[in-house]
Amino acid sequence: MSGEWTGAGLPPAAAARIAELRGSGTWSSALSTGEFAALRAVGFEPVGQVMGSAVYHVGRSGRYWGYHDCLYQSGWYAGGGGYARVALSGGGAPSAGLVEVLDRARRSALDRMTAECSALGGDGVVAAQLTVAPFPAQPNCLEFKVIGTAVRAAGTVRPPRPFTCHLDGQGFAKLVTAGWVPVELLYGMSVGVRHDDYTTRAQTRSWNNTEVSGWSELVQAVRSDARAHLRAQSGRWGGDGVILSAGGLRVWGEPCLRRGGNSEQEDHVAEATLVGTTVARFRAREVPPRTLTVMPLDPERRRRAMRRTATDLR
Repeated sequence: MSGEWTGAGLPPAAAARIAELRGSGTWSSALSTGEFAALRAVGFEPVGQVMGSAVYHVGRSGRYWGYHDCLYQSGWYAGGGGYARVALSGGGAPSAGLVEVLDRARRSALDRMTAECSALGGDGVVAAQLTVAPFPAQPNCLEFKVIGTAVRAAGTVRPPRPFTCHLDGQGFAKLVTAGWVPVELLYGMSVGVRHDDYTTRAQTRSWNNTEVSGWSELVQAVRSDARAHLRAQSGRWGGDGVILSAGGLRVWGEPCLRRGGNSEQEDHVAEATLVGTTVARFRAREVPPRTLTVMPLDPERRRRAMRRTATDLR
């Protein structure tokens, strides 16, 4: 294969695989028997397994590049009694740059999966699973991968763009039966950094059972910010609500960028993630009620009914 892929359209290997699938006349999927039957019951057929991936180099997000800057100025004279605030990515903190590049990588993987779905003639992707993993033997490199099954509706109406969702076959069928359709698989994320101030250090070293208020504030803030990030994306293609799939929280310590001269000065970083699918309500044309023909079994009543019908016809 000659030439280098420029990043536009499908990668050459993916294009070759899609062409082979279309030429073979068969399809593949990771659907169970129950999922396959549920899809067919609501008028959808699988057309093939699709995926998208992207490998991104993410600059070190520690003390040298400043993504995890806590923005803590200094001690008591800075105001507020030296109390540290949470520096949130959603609030414009330096970690916003890290969230932006991770969003771009996930979007690249999702767009490539959607392009494969379109190439197969699919209307959307069900059971899409999004994973992020370190790229083997390459520090600071991550692979973003999403894989699912492309499906096509039996009718003639096609959506303006393929939908993507985390729902499995049964979940998708239940959603459609209830009058809803999936729109887009979403990923909400937030990174928060908080300096371990005097109060935090005192609470963690206490002999008593006590809440570490600064860390409670940190995890509550990043979870709320991740929800806001997810919610901001939900209306992009006409979604009415979001069905959540999974959520995660990572917390770890970093040497403080601003107070690094003192080995005891540390920050704590929290990363919250949420995965979900935005859904929209649809309206189907009402089917007129079926009429029920009743034939009386009594001979005399049947004769009277026939006479009335003949009279009406005159």
